[in-house]
Amino acid sequence: MATFEQGDVIKVPFPYADRAARQHRPALVVSKGGLATHGFLWVLMITSAENRGWPGDVSVSNLAMAGLPAPSVIRTAKIATIEAVDAERLGRVPAPALKQALLRVGRELGFS
Repeated sequence: MATFEQGDVIKVPFPYADRAARQHRPALVVSKGGLATHGFLWVLMITSAENRGWPGDVSVSNLAMAGLPAPSVIRTAKIATIEAVDAERLGRVPAPALKQALLRVGRELGFS
């Protein structure tokens, strides 16, 4: 099984809250090693920057590094638990974008 690190951009079947379907899409790994021992990852959805913006979105500045084909944002409001076996690594986000995404998720969880 492949291993993934916090900050990796992966392609996964991302679950939707409003329907049973899953769509393969890019996501940002935000969990660290502990969950991986159980075969799980916490991820944030990555979506096209052309979509309507949401509060908390974080721009991905280096598309080539992230392995993304078009301008994209990390949607910090959409977090999911996925099985690592379903993931394929695409790239990594730059450190400032990862830090900003983690801070925004932490704020929603009540960490200051």
